[in-house]
Amino acid sequence: METLQAIALLVVFIVITLLMSKRIWPALLAMPVLAVLIAVIAGIKADDIFQFVIGEGSLRLAEPIIISMFGGILSVMMQKTGIAEGFIKKGAELSGDNPLVISFVMFLFIILLFTTLGGLGAMIMVGAIVLPILTSVGIGRLTAAVIMLLGVSLGGMFNVGNWALYMNALSLSQQEVVQFILVIFGIAFSGSLVYIIVQLYRDGFNLSFRNIARNLGSLVVLGGLIYGGVRLYGMLELSEQMQENLAFAGTVVFWVFLSAMVLLFLHAAYRAWSHRNESRNSMHWSAIFTPIIPLILILFFGVNFLSAFILGIAYAYMITYKKDNISTLIRSLIEGSAVVLPAVILMFGIGWLLVAVMGPAGMTEEYLLAHYGTTVWPVRELMTPFVRQIIPSTGLMYVVIFTVLAPLALYRGPLNVWGMGFGIASVMMAAGMPSGAILGMLWSVGQIQGISDPTNLQNVWIANEMKIDVQKILYNTLPYSWIFALLGLIAAAFMYF
Repeated sequence: METLQAIALLVVFIVITLLMSKRIWPALLAMPVLAVLIAVIAGIKADDIFQFVIGEGSLRLAEPIIISMFGGILSVMMQKTGIAEGFIKKGAELSGDNPLVISFVMFLFIILLFTTLGGLGAMIMVGAIVLPILTSVGIGRLTAAVIMLLGVSLGGMFNVGNWALYMNALSLSQQEVVQFILVIFGIAFSGSLVYIIVQLYRDGFNLSFRNIARNLGSLVVLGGLIYGGVRLYGMLELSEQMQENLAFAGTVVFWVFLSAMVLLFLHAAYRAWSHRNESRNSMHWSAIFTPIIPLILILFFGVNFLSAFILGIAYAYMITYKKDNISTLIRSLIEGSAVVLPAVILMFGIGWLLVAVMGPAGMTEEYLLAHYGTTVWPVRELMTPFVRQIIPSTGLMYVVIFTVLAPLALYRGPLNVWGMGFGIASVMMAAGMPSGAILGMLWSVGQIQGISDPTNLQNVWIANEMKIDVQKILYNTLPYSWIFALLGLIAAAFMYF
């Protein structure tokens, strides 16, 4: 019976995945249907489907849903007040008109930011800055979207919060985790540069070899310095006194910066009030800092995402104040919420699927034992026998098997760390597979999930912002992310087998 259930689960997953990828069925409908079917096949009781999969699943992503709404409000307000237009012009002036240079600089800028930042709120804030700059010089919307996704994925590799997740789940030391991350980062970084060059050529830009070599060389040198700095920092053991001195110096710098921004705001607000009856062209130059101020509050002062967005909206309102500006604010509140509605609806479906696959939060073993006769969520239990069949014993089989299965990281599939990935990893560990090899597998196939997966919140938002189909991002990036996965698996095979 369990074998038939597991086969049925895989068949349903594959069929609905194909329907979504072929655009026969929109993801807005396919995701919640897939979640319910998975629960039904696994034998989840009807009451639990309504209570947990649908009820709890609808609220599972409540925070990113609200964040996306406020991000949309700020985005629309920037457009209506002329801030976005001014920011694009200023960005073009600072970056020049060379699309290759702009692409490389923005790509590196995103990587550096997302070594610390994370979540949809940061994605929206950085996207509001970077995407208009990229598209303003003629870079295609698809290319701009993927540059953003590549930068976020690479930056996330050096996010220590992600390290802790793998260290705890796989019982690895920080050194063991960082050792492989440096390898996969080098692979993905080099491949991303190739992607940017190829896509700019496909967008119609005439790129000379000399231009590519000069700018690429500079970026590689800078990337090498950052790479070396990270390694050096990881090897340094600062004294307690040195750490206290650095913390104090950082605090002084932050408060000086904050004081300067407050003074700048007061001056600009006074000027805006004094010239409130003039045209939009009289807007104070400091209005272009609108998208950056919430980002600074989040990054340096740990301000809550929603509070940072509200402060950003308030700043935009005051800095561009005119006689009838209240109506602009009201329209931004309504239109900004409506703009992100497609992404919000899809997030409901993703929430259902997360609960169906991973189980509800706080589910106790006693409840599972009483209602299902097991201490494991039934969906995970169904997948355990299948996983045991594919565990490789040699480096070659490791590379072949997981390269072929890498697309299962898509659509919250079995190899997706945000789906059943860590559940399957625990089964592999119990079967005797080295923890390092599991780490290499998850990070390698995770490139497909992190860059290409249409169910990622960042993919959904960026596709919605760039007015492109989220499936188009999948088709465009899958060849690259699959190669990243292959090279990462080869490296892991040499390291752990």
